[in-house]
Amino acid sequence: MSKTPKLSVKRLYKTYRTENGDTLVLDGISFDVHEGEFLSILGPSGCGKTTLLKIIAGLLEADSGEVLIDGEEVGLGHSRVGYVFQQESLFPWRTVRQNIEFGLEIRGVPPEERRRLSDRMIDLIKMRGLEDHLPHEISGGQARKTEMARSLITEPDILVSDEGLSNLDAQTRNYLQEEFLRIWQETGSTVIFVSHNVDEAVFMSDRILILSNVPARIIGEYVVDLPRPRVRASTGCLQYRAKILDVLRVEQEKALARQGP
Repeated sequence: MSKTPKLSVKRLYKTYRTENGDTLVLDGISFDVHEGEFLSILGPSGCGKTTLLKIIAGLLEADSGEVLIDGEEVGLGHSRVGYVFQQESLFPWRTVRQNIEFGLEIRGVPPEERRRLSDRMIDLIKMRGLEDHLPHEISGGQARKTEMARSLITEPDILVSDEGLSNLDAQTRNYLQEEFLRIWQETGSTVIFVSHNVDEAVFMSDRILILSNVPARIIGEYVVDLPRPRVRASTGCLQYRAKILDVLRVEQEKALARQGP
């Protein structure tokens, strides 16, 4: 890993203001991510994980704090992060190839170059022969891989995934975890992966951050010092799982106590 972090998040604060009052969502979040690292972020539902990702990706503005990529501050509207959304987001009228090429098309990349780059992505996600299919003609897992390819084709500095493997059956989700890891390793991407699934985070990550309930603060950090490829039911994975679940359980109990009887 490089000495200079690929990503530095420094003292991020974000408050949502509504007619019913203000809600502090992010409370001074700070962390670094290094080149090629696979970082997962876990936390209770509604704790601000998506808000954090959107600020990093330039889709939302923080109230204060900094986001730096390769030491350069980035802000609202920057294009250095690829985003895999929680919900399927393919355009139903565009083929697999056309969906993958969308970002290049918006940037005005010539058709010949778009095809060369999309060919490489189609081979990377192992969907050769399906490139002319529409989204309703491919499986949910293939749709997620197409979304990943669409995010990677523009060669972003960082790839973020907001529950990108959710809403899938267990067998497909396990398969896609392995595919995500394969693609990460083949591309050398720097990944920030938000999940509610502790087993998934332990299986996939180099490091895991745990956020508290709102307002979100970092309350735990685990370096997953296990060799790859990992065995899901290994003693090492289960030990990390137990430690992280204990932290999340305590946080949930605190949240219930604040709600009162």
